[in-house]
Amino acid sequence: MSKKKVTLKILALLIASDILETAIHFFFKKSVLAESSFQVTNVSSAALFIKTAFSSPYLWAGLFVVVCVFIVWSTILSKIDLSVAVPIASFSYILVPLVSIIFLHEQISLLRWAGIIFILFGVALVSLSSKERIA
Repeated sequence: MSKKKVTLKILALLIASDILETAIHFFFKKSVLAESSFQVTNVSSAALFIKTAFSSPYLWAGLFVVVCVFIVWSTILSKIDLSVAVPIASFSYILVPLVSIIFLHEQISLLRWAGIIFILFGVALVSLSSKERIA
């Protein structure tokens, strides 16, 4: 197994990846909120929903950011191991709820925050175990 170091540049790319991934979720949510009155019950209503969704600038922004994340993530994975990159790039577990609260005015319960903390704790354990294995 290779021992590729996480440099400051790679760390910056990982943070950028998390921010961009959060933006994807936000844009897709905003595009769906604009189409929330639709009920897809048959093929014609599904076609109308798709046509309307593709006219949303939020959907196009989200798709553009998906391409950006692909480029950034490919760059990251060319420099460090996947088992190292994924645990480090887990800030979106915090960023998505924060963006949801600030921009979408969603409520996040204490129980959900506790779940997020448990997930981050698990990610930290995985990250530590991957460092152990590489060393």
